[in-house]
Amino acid sequence: MLVAGIDVGSLSAEAVILNGEQILSYSILATGANSRRAAERALEEALQAGSVSREEIGYIVATGYGRINVPFAHRQVTEITCHARGAVYLVPDTRLVIDIGGQDSKVIKVGPGGVVEDFVMNDKCAAGTGRFLEVMARALETDLEGFSELASRARRAATISSMCTVFAESEVVSLIGQGTPREEIALGLCEAIAERVAAMVHRLGKPQPTVTMTGGVAKNKSVVQVLSRKLGCEVVVPPEPQIVGALGAALIARSSLAKGAL
Repeated sequence: MLVAGIDVGSLSAEAVILNGEQILSYSILATGANSRRAAERALEEALQAGSVSREEIGYIVATGYGRINVPFAHRQVTEITCHARGAVYLVPDTRLVIDIGGQDSKVIKVGPGGVVEDFVMNDKCAAGTGRFLEVMARALETDLEGFSELASRARRAATISSMCTVFAESEVVSLIGQGTPREEIALGLCEAIAERVAAMVHRLGKPQPTVTMTGGVAKNKSVVQVLSRKLGCEVVVPPEPQIVGALGAALIARSSLAKGAL
């Protein structure tokens, strides 16, 4: 029987449908103002992509900050647990997961099978998150893809002293006004984000390979490269890092169904 996982985040909602051990289909879309509607649309798009009906889904697990607004889910599970399960499924040697989502950052120490051993989380502000990058990209008059390309062309990084989204945006505007190349500003922002995340990693001890990064910010190659350098080890990014939470939820749905949860 098919199962589904739905991850409703602050910026995006994802759904993954599993057929046994295999990912049948998935969807990624903007959450918008209504997280319940976003969950419904994410599931519908994943169903269409897999050419299956909702009646064929035997169990649904919801995760993410909007998981309580998914009334058709059989169970809700924290995103910490789901990202750990999803990351280990995709990268079996994973021992540390770095998830930078729309408005929070998480570092999760995991054991075999994706069991969560410890974690640290920053959910008090948007510093270094996807929302932060969106605002900085706009200040640099580019999009998220262009932001990464700008940083990759820089020969040195500008110094960014504030990670508060509001103050950092003002700082970026000032640097542009002073004639600082946009490439150097973009790399400076990547350095600041990586420095902040590396500090969270070290709160859990020395990073042990394999380190896997999930969430939308993992698509920014410049952030990943700088973070790998600061941690002194390769940071592995799955082919589609945004669906890892929903995938973990689907894996838990499959386990629940196998245990006769219905």
